[in-house]
Amino acid sequence: MGRRRGARDPVNVLFGWVRRQSVKVKTFLGAVAAISALVGLWLFVPDHGHFFIASEAIHAAGILLLIYKLTKKKTCSGLSLKSQALTALFLAVRLYCSLMMENDIHTVLDGATLVSTLWVIYMIRFKLKSTYIKELDNMQLYRIVVPAAVLAFFVHPYTPQYIVNRFLWAFCVFLESVSVLPQLRVMQNAKMVEPFTGHYVFALGVSRFFSCAHWILRIIETKGRYFYVWGGGYLWLPAILLCEIVQTFILADFCYYYVKSIMDGQLLVRLPCPV
Repeated sequence: MGRRRGARDPVNVLFGWVRRQSVKVKTFLGAVAAISALVGLWLFVPDHGHFFIASEAIHAAGILLLIYKLTKKKTCSGLSLKSQALTALFLAVRLYCSLMMENDIHTVLDGATLVSTLWVIYMIRFKLKSTYIKELDNMQLYRIVVPAAVLAFFVHPYTPQYIVNRFLWAFCVFLESVSVLPQLRVMQNAKMVEPFTGHYVFALGVSRFFSCAHWILRIIETKGRYFYVWGGGYLWLPAILLCEIVQTFILADFCYYYVKSIMDGQLLVRLPCPV
């Protein structure tokens, strides 16, 4: 039998109640949900080192969704070329650093994601440029790149690597944490997010959560000693953790509206207020 007329979906009731709450209450509820998820991961996933790999894999999956959209839908509307350029930049720098320092599964994932991102940029710039809405993608890149470079100059790991490699590693970490801002600006300007773009940004949010969980749980496990594992002194690993938290919270608001739209059975994510 179908659902009785007039019956209200408990999930929609819950979202409606949350939407009516103040910003302080929403922030508290979000913090409680995040802490609960962290506790669940801590209890049920023995090797917390897998979280970082999961983060990179989910990011790669998000790029594959964009490739599907560009290939099948023949449109790049709603996408930020500037966010993709920033993504390619930090991935290229991180790939170089990974080759110099690690050369492991992270190197493979970064390489594959970089190639996919460059393909997305090529499609937006040349094949589908008629569908690219430049007016919405209006964030100035120097306002993102320059602060990341300046911060990396002062805050970077003290490893045996050359000073240039230390700077580049810090630069890619700081740049990654804010690379999604142009994409959020496009969505804010449009007030509406197409399905595949929404899937991609949601994948970024989930990716950042796993990466943030990786650092937090490692620090908890070592009772704070993990702060000094990489010889970073008092600033480097706290700076990484802060970047992860900042990016997670930047994407948290969008993820809320994304999940709400999915629960409501809507194809488009509508943003009633700036993200």
